Amino acid sequence: MKPKVRIASVRTPDGGEMVLYRHDHDFWITINGQDLMLSRQHESELELARLGCAHLAGRKSPRILIGGLGMGYTLRQALDMLSPHGHVVVGELLGAVVEWNRGYLGELNGHPLRDKRVDLKTGDIVELISLSKSGFDAILLDIDNGPRAMTDSGNGRLYGREGVLASLRALRQQGCLAVWSAEPNKEFEQRLINCGFHVRCFRVPAYRGSKAQSRFIWVASENKNILPPGGGEPRLPFKDSSERATGSG
Repeated sequence: MKPKVRIASVRTPDGGEMVLYRHDHDFWITINGQDLMLSRQHESELELARLGCAHLAGRKSPRILIGGLGMGYTLRQALDMLSPHGHVVVGELLGAVVEWNRGYLGELNGHPLRDKRVDLKTGDIVELISLSKSGFDAILLDIDNGPRAMTDSGNGRLYGREGVLASLRALRQQGCLAVWSAEPNKEFEQRLINCGFHVRCFRVPAYRGSKAQSRFIWVASENKNILPPGGGEPRLPFKDSSERATGSG
């Protein structure tokens, strides 16, 4: 049996250690010893693109933002769904993750970063979204572990009220926001509603055929009619804790 090999590592903004491992044809990324991504478990990353881009069928030149490169699965699926004139902006905080995708991980998905439709931005995804008023037909977020940060506590800005409102402003008319999470989060779900979104939550398998391990994807839009079918519709909104803390309405 081939051993599990440590290939590379990087320090996260919080000072943690992110490590890339390989075992035969499989890759792992860990943060402080905990599994963050496994190449075998990528079905939910594909579903993020399928659900978040479902409303774009037939559009000639849609523009998409993907927050979080990961192992490239969401990017690959989005590219496969888009027309030749589509455009995908990828925002990734860590330059090392980009280099891992250009090198070791590119073989998993046919090197999607080489596609001419891709524009890679390295840096703070919150800043990128805030500067993109009415810039995207879809925003797909797979940052950290979802609303409960694992890599960088600063990612909380993205999932808080101001981050959600920034995403709303960054969408074009008839646009959708899709958010990946490792676990359910009712407070975040209600925050989306309180900020003006219609929302559906989908429970999806971590890998094809899995029933024991699930991930969660919220798809949100100002237009309820363009949301993908299925999923769960949240209850009526309430004031979440972030709103109570600031006294905002």
